[in-house]
Amino acid sequence: MKQLKNQRGLTLIELLAVIVILAIIAAIAAVAIGNVISNSKDKAALGDAANIIAGAKIAYMDGACDEDTECTELETKGFVEGIKEADGAKVTATNTGGKVVYTIDWDNIKDENIKNEKYQVGDNPTEADILTAMNGKN
Repeated sequence: MKQLKNQRGLTLIELLAVIVILAIIAAIAAVAIGNVISNSKDKAALGDAANIIAGAKIAYMDGACDEDTECTELETKGFVEGIKEADGAKVTATNTGGKVVYTIDWDNIKDENIKNEKYQVGDNPTEADILTAMNGKN
């Protein structure tokens, strides 16, 4: 093939400009992906807490508690599968006038372990707190 007189390759400056633009795009993408991963981990922790509370509901209904009004440190072991942290999770089921309120004491839900502020639930969150945080409405 013959090369045309006006056809040239990229100059060094043009090549450097393209590389700089690609580096800027890559840096922006890395930060965005990091935020997505962090938010996903936070939501996964909240989802695990919601599953543990669901297991506690089953345990409560199955008669794992002797008392009618309060069942402290309700063990979820045997009622929740596939969640490593469920073995040590403690759920308190308090019956107040026919409505049972479930609160979870779970170390992985504490605010310092949840990175994104909108997913933080504080110590001993209730089921409603967890569901609200999962929707990012704190």
